[in-house]
Amino acid sequence: MAISVKNIVYGADNELLCPDLFTLSTKSFMIKSSSETEKQVLYERPPDRLEPFKSVLRRFSPNLYVKGEITLTATKGLEGIVAAESSISSIIDGVLTYRGYNIDDLAEHASFEEVVYLLWYGKLPNRAELDQLVKELGENAAVPSAVIDQIKLYPKNTNSMAALRTAVSSLALYDSEANDMSPEANLRKAIRLQAQLPTIVAAFSRIREGKEPIAPKPNASIAENFLYMLKGKEPEKIAIQAMDKALVLHADHELNASTFAARVTVATLSDIYSGVTSAIGALKGPLHGGANEAVMAMLEEIGSVENVERYVRSKFEKKEKIMGFGHRVYKNGDPRAKHLQKMSYELTKITGNEKWYEMSIKIDDLVTSEKGLKPNVDFYSASVYTSLEIPRDLFTPIFAISRVSGWTAHILEQYENNRLIRPRAEYTGPSHQKFVPIDQR
Repeated sequence: MAISVKNIVYGADNELLCPDLFTLSTKSFMIKSSSETEKQVLYERPPDRLEPFKSVLRRFSPNLYVKGEITLTATKGLEGIVAAESSISSIIDGVLTYRGYNIDDLAEHASFEEVVYLLWYGKLPNRAELDQLVKELGENAAVPSAVIDQIKLYPKNTNSMAALRTAVSSLALYDSEANDMSPEANLRKAIRLQAQLPTIVAAFSRIREGKEPIAPKPNASIAENFLYMLKGKEPEKIAIQAMDKALVLHADHELNASTFAARVTVATLSDIYSGVTSAIGALKGPLHGGANEAVMAMLEEIGSVENVERYVRSKFEKKEKIMGFGHRVYKNGDPRAKHLQKMSYELTKITGNEKWYEMSIKIDDLVTSEKGLKPNVDFYSASVYTSLEIPRDLFTPIFAISRVSGWTAHILEQYENNRLIRPRAEYTGPSHQKFVPIDQR
């Protein structure tokens, strides 16, 4: 929300050269004038009345006089609005970091469990701390039998994200600490959620295929355990490495839609299961999760490298979106994409599915060169997951398996310094209406 102020009159100091109009944004409330001068005003929340606004301005200009009216204007999609302070992850000048660590460094060197520890505790673990976390995750990976029984009752054509959302919500019914809001209990619940989401997704996939769920192995990584529970056999080392890297790259992404949904929910002091359920509901939407599913559907529709250019140019002519390209917060490309591109090359070569990589590269070249749009994290993850023989409709649930680490980190941070999230709306409806009795309408 931007706050436009007209008819500003200054006193003798005349610090901002008497601009006729300037805007107060919500990012620490930077005042930008029509002159070259910029002043920062510290104020806890956007003022919605003239008098508080005048007092804020006088902090840097004691002789300031303001007359006129303040207008609240909505920013569509909250684009450019800073809605929270967080020390978990950042996107600054196109660089993604988790707790200050560059995503490139983490993708090349860290395991997913190390990243989970980093997001929750604010530091990388030593060997003993990592071993303890892996042990706790393994001990909590089993899902209550009642939840598995419920999954068996889901309709055969149930949407995979709807199934995950429902199962995660039901976990709270079987957790004796569900309503314990102490920091210690919330951390234990975060561990259980991180451990149990892979088990739920794998169990759902097997049940709908008419197979029995497979119990998780103790002391295995989340990547290894998930692939094992999904397929019922020991995964190849390259498959474990690919899944682990994909989990690292998807773990957190600042204040994205699902993370914001989680924080809004728990800001009411609702429980952590409600927050994660809200997040899954947001991720289910095709404008957030699901893009990699759409990319794979596109590749299957194209069919071969020879058909790529005709398909892409047809999309250009019809002004239709090509999935997997562009991102609201990245202007020079998604830094995560290159890691998945490399993994896609390696996996498709090993599995004999080179055409998926070759098609992706050709689409990438065309869209980047002619539209200036670069691939995002979803584009190459589609061919990575397909090479691992993962069903397309599990791509977004796998996103959730990773992102629950970030969701729970943000939830814990919100609890630690909570304020109810309650923004304002710009009213656009009718005004000054008079009630008419029903028999006169």
